[in-house]
Amino acid sequence: MSIDLSNPRSPAAAIHTEGNKRTLAAATQRPRNSTLHRLTRRLLKKYNKGVRPVRNWSKPTIVYLDLFVHAVLDVDAQNQKLRTSIWYRQIWKDEYLTWNSSRYDGIQEISLAIHRIWAPDIIVGESVDASKSPDLPFVYLNASGVIKNYKPMQVVSACILEMYTFPFDTQNCTLTFSSALHTVQDVDLAFWRRYEEIKSDQKLFLNDGEWELVSVLPERRILQTQTGSIAQIQFHIVITRRPLLYVVSLLIPSIFLLVVDLGSFYLPPNSGTRITFKTSVLVGYTLFKVNMSDELPSTGIGTSLISAFFTICMALLVLSLSKSIFLIKFLHLGDDCTRDKPFASYCCRNAVGAAGENTKAARSTGEKAGTAAGIPLAWEGSSVKDHATGTATPPMEKIRRELLPISSHFRALGIAAKVDSDWLSLANKLDKLLFRAYLLVLAVYAVTMGSLWGMWSSQ
Repeated sequence: MSIDLSNPRSPAAAIHTEGNKRTLAAATQRPRNSTLHRLTRRLLKKYNKGVRPVRNWSKPTIVYLDLFVHAVLDVDAQNQKLRTSIWYRQIWKDEYLTWNSSRYDGIQEISLAIHRIWAPDIIVGESVDASKSPDLPFVYLNASGVIKNYKPMQVVSACILEMYTFPFDTQNCTLTFSSALHTVQDVDLAFWRRYEEIKSDQKLFLNDGEWELVSVLPERRILQTQTGSIAQIQFHIVITRRPLLYVVSLLIPSIFLLVVDLGSFYLPPNSGTRITFKTSVLVGYTLFKVNMSDELPSTGIGTSLISAFFTICMALLVLSLSKSIFLIKFLHLGDDCTRDKPFASYCCRNAVGAAGENTKAARSTGEKAGTAAGIPLAWEGSSVKDHATGTATPPMEKIRRELLPISSHFRALGIAAKVDSDWLSLANKLDKLLFRAYLLVLAVYAVTMGSLWGMWSSQ
């Protein structure tokens, strides 16, 4: 049976046409794949990755560096360490890895395994832990020999963290990139971008955490060592903390407790609830400080302002409680009429003397008033015989003698009440004086702490 291929609509002709298309596509793809393999074999055939890739040894290999801060992962104030996530890239030129793209089907860029070519030995000087970065084994190489090595990294670096103004602190940590062995005559470092672009670039930073990126300040240095001069590239990462969380959870509750303690001064000084109330506030503040101790930074270098703030607040509460205790003791000083307390005895003697003089004056005044009113001291024509003396005693005289101690007792009670009233008035005046002194100390303390925080935050 014969197959008619002349008819394009026949099934056999369609199958034949499809087969020709696949053969043609394979023929067009095979040369490009073979060109890529041929180019790679040609580049790496006599390549020596242990030798710096320059044709003129007096010419240094310039390595361009660039850095993007991705996130601030952890700030360890106790161990003085900073862990950041960065996007880091190196660009350098390999003079032995070049080709004419027109001879290789227009191929402009290929990827190569980094372990098969020479790579600069760039390290981070402040690194104190193994960098946690994904293993990216390939680099990009273009026809002119420019190699681009892009890789994300998590760098744990040593940094002098200043926690004095916590939580309004700003940190400046440096990442120093330099060659481990090569001097500046062999490997020189430069910036891939301009200074202004690096400083203000925050497009990759995750700006939703506790820290905010202020700027990245680049700097190039030459370090003089015994083996020679080494080029260094430094990136100064300036970050500032968002203080709202700590203000709400630490500072505002502490200020509220101080305000409540100030309100307790409006309780009467002779009320025992003032001491109970102030003691409760002090105990509550102590528990609050213990529970919030984990939120405070702990360093062996110095003490932060917020730690001093909490300590002084507790001292002020203790001072307020001591002032109330002294006031209550002063208020009840008149109750201790003993000889071993000279001041109290003196006050009591004055009160008793005043009561006796008032009693005598009242007695004399009563007798004069009775005589003036025509009331006799004894009834005429009647008498009562006194069994003790055997003499007759008028009835009114006997009644007067019995009522006189009662009158003297009530008058003494009145004098004592007046003395208590005077002590209470004096205690109120002393309470106002001590309250104003306490307010003055609190105001000076608030102004000092606010000035210190503001001055250090602006630096």
